[in-house]
Amino acid sequence: MNANRTRSLLRVALLAAVLAVGGAAQAQAGPEPFEGRGLLAAGLVGDHLDHWLDLVNATDAQRSQISAIFKAARQDLAGQRDAGRKLREQMATLYGATNVDAVAIESVRAQIGAQREIASKRLSQASIEAARVLSPEQRAKLVEIVKKREARMAARHAA
Repeated sequence: MNANRTRSLLRVALLAAVLAVGGAAQAQAGPEPFEGRGLLAAGLVGDHLDHWLDLVNATDAQRSQISAIFKAARQDLAGQRDAGRKLREQMATLYGATNVDAVAIESVRAQIGAQREIASKRLSQASIEAARVLSPEQRAKLVEIVKKREARMAARHAA
C-alpha cells in the first residue's frame, strides 16, 4: 500500500468514524445519514484532513491528538506497503505466466484480502480514537456538511 493511498484511507476512516458516531447520535431524530451508501458516495476521498478539521474549528490540542493517532497508524501500517507491492508483483507474474495457475492466483488474492483487512481494522481503530477527540457538536457538524455535499452530488448526477 503506497503512502498516498494509506493517507487517503486514514482520512476516509477518520471521517467514516466521525460520521458513524455522529449519525448514531442523531439516529433518534431521523434516518441514518447516507442510507448505508458510505462515505465514498459523499465524495470525500482525497480531501485533506486539515480542511475538515478547519470546518469544525478543531483546537490545536485536537489537531495534535488526531495527528498523533494517525501518525501511529501510518507507522503500524508502514510494513504493509512493501508486502503489498510484493503481492501485486507476484500477481502480475502469475498472470503473465505461460499457464495461468488459478489456485496460485486465488492464494495471492486471499493474501491481499487478508492484508487489506488488517489495514482496515487498524484504520478503523485509529478513526474511532480520532472521533473520540472531537466533541459531539463537531461530529454533528461534519455529518451536516457531508449530507449537504451528498445532496449536491446526487443533484449533479440526477441532471
